[in-house]
Amino acid sequence: MQKGKRADRLSALPDDILVNILDRLNLREAARTSVLSRRWTQICAKLSRLIISAQHFLPEGVLCTDISDNELVRINAAVVQAMESILTRRNPGEHTIRLLSTTFYLGDDVPISIGRAVGCAMAAHLVENAKFSVMRYDMDEDDLVTAGRKFMLFFDACPSAFGGLTTLDLENLRFGESDISNVLITCKRLKHLRLYHCDSGDCSTLPLEHAHLSELSIAHCRLAQVQLNWLPQLTKMVFEGWLQFQDPLFIGHVPLLEAVSLTNLALSYSRMVELSEFLSGTSIRDLKLEFNSEKVSQRLSLCELWLHFFSAHLTICLFVADLGAARMSDAIPGICFLPTKVCESS
Repeated sequence: MQKGKRADRLSALPDDILVNILDRLNLREAARTSVLSRRWTQICAKLSRLIISAQHFLPEGVLCTDISDNELVRINAAVVQAMESILTRRNPGEHTIRLLSTTFYLGDDVPISIGRAVGCAMAAHLVENAKFSVMRYDMDEDDLVTAGRKFMLFFDACPSAFGGLTTLDLENLRFGESDISNVLITCKRLKHLRLYHCDSGDCSTLPLEHAHLSELSIAHCRLAQVQLNWLPQLTKMVFEGWLQFQDPLFIGHVPLLEAVSLTNLALSYSRMVELSEFLSGTSIRDLKLEFNSEKVSQRLSLCELWLHFFSAHLTICLFVADLGAARMSDAIPGICFLPTKVCESS
C-alpha cells in the first residue's frame, strides 16, 4: 500500500454483507452510497428493505407540524422520486424486497403518485411485506372529515397498492360508516392495522372482519366499541381509550387471540366494565390493564375475579394496573395492585 493511502476495507467486503449494512439505513441514506462507484450502485439495487419516509425529506430544523401545504407537496414528490430512482436500478424479479415501507403526508394534495409508484413496484418486483403510514397533523373536527375523504380518494385511485399491503398505519382521519370495512376488503394481505385518532364519528362502533389480520392497535379513536366479529388470525389486540357506554370489545371468532392490552381513564362515575363477561371464551395468555386515575371498580378484588376466571383457561396471565391516585368513594377503595405474574398449570 502506498504511503498516504488508506485501505478501503469496507469495499473489500462481499456484496451480501454490504447489502446487510445498507438495509439498516433509510432509503435516502442508502441511495447516497451509489455515487461512490458502479459497484455501490449495483449494491443499492439489491437492497431487501426499502424504507422511504417523508420525514427524511424535511428541511433541517423544521418540525413536521410547522410545514406548509406547499412544502408537503414538495416532500411527497421527493418520496416518489426517491422510490422510482432506486427501483429503476433493480432487475424485475431478481431480488426479493422483504419490506417496502412508505410514510407520507396527507395534505391538500391527494398523493396518488405515491400509491401508483408502490403499485407498480408490487407488479414488477417480488415484495414480501408492504407498509403505508399516512400522517396528518390537523386535529380540528372539520379537518378530520376532510382528511378522511381525501384518504378515500387516494384509496379508490390505488387499489393495486392497497391490495398488496401487509401493514397499514393511519392517523387523524374521520371515515364514512362503511369506509374502514371497504379498506379491509381491498387489503386482502393485511396483517397489521394501526388506527390513531380515527373514527366514523363520536360514539361510533367499529366492526372488523378479515382473514389474515394478526395485530390490531387502536388508540384515542373515540369509539364506543370494537367488534372483533371474524378475525381467525388475530393474536394481539391493543385498545387505548374508549367511550364508556358499553364494554369496549365484542368478541366474536378470534380463536388465536392471546395478548390483549386495555388502557382507559377510569373515573368514579364511569360504567362498570365486566372483563369476565366480554373476554369469556377467549384464549388470552397475556393481559395488560391500565386504568388511570380515580376508581376502577366498587366491586371487591378485580384481581381475584381474574385469577378465578383464568385459572381454568390459561398458563400465564400478566396484570398491570396503573391507577394513579386511586380514589376513595363510599368507603370502598379503588383497586390498586402491583404488576403481578400468575402462573397456573392447566
